[in-house]
Amino acid sequence: MQHSINPKVDCVFKAVLGSEENRALLIDFLNAMLTETLPSPVVEVQILNPYNPQETLNDKLTIVDVKARDAAGQVFQIEIQLLVYAELRARILYGWADLYRRQLRSGEAYSALKPTYAIWLLDQTLRHDTPAYAHRYRMRDDRGQDLIDHGGIWIFELNKAAVQQVITEQDRWLKFFNEAETLDDETLPEWMQTPVMRQAMSTLTAFSEKDRAYHAYRARQEFLRQQLSIQQALEEERAAKEAERQAKEVERQAKEAERQAKEAALQDKEAALQAKEAERQAKEAALAEVARLQALLNQSRDA
Repeated sequence: MQHSINPKVDCVFKAVLGSEENRALLIDFLNAMLTETLPSPVVEVQILNPYNPQETLNDKLTIVDVKARDAAGQVFQIEIQLLVYAELRARILYGWADLYRRQLRSGEAYSALKPTYAIWLLDQTLRHDTPAYAHRYRMRDDRGQDLIDHGGIWIFELNKAAVQQVITEQDRWLKFFNEAETLDDETLPEWMQTPVMRQAMSTLTAFSEKDRAYHAYRARQEFLRQQLSIQQALEEERAAKEAERQAKEVERQAKEAERQAKEAALQDKEAALQAKEAERQAKEAALAEVARLQALLNQSRDA
């Protein structure tokens, strides 16, 4: 390969999985990533938004996910995401829900709905609470019972997927996206020696060897780098504001605790004063009673 090409750059990602000439790669990818879920293997797909290099490389606002439908009517969405940000979880769920909803035309019954599968490859960590890199989300209750078996969302954190030995086809695809940029297409390792992987690598090579495609790829890569920098800056600003808000909340709580402590101390002082006043009144009452009794005693003596 003349130049190293990163398959995680969105335009390359879509060329690998979203072009008509690579439909066999898309079928292999879907079967590999959903092997434990699909009722039967995907054998044919229709790409709903085929790869268009002019649109993908030149229009900075183009959405470069891959959408497809198989012969059974099942719908698939595949997307690569380089940066994990605060609203990503909501975006993932919204994307799945919107794709599921869009199946119905006006007047169609709900029975026309087909399973919808969203597959997200993330280059950063989404779930910090677990070392697992693969996560499946489906519509289930807290006992694990499906509300309806209509697909779901599959998330793969590439940065956690350190595949050493390829055992499954899923391993092979994850290793491809993580390591293909460093490979030489003339001396591919054994795990890349399959028709599917060689075809995927040839797609990367096409970006590398054609000057126009390579320069467009670099321009897209630079745009994405700038976008990542902006998003990271926004995330850092959001985190700083959140830290400032938390600091102010801690300060407010400390002041409130101080106020409550002062209020409690004041109440203690008032209680002490009231106790002393009660003690004083009790002493006065006792002295008055002694005086009364003394007066009575004196009267009895005089009589």
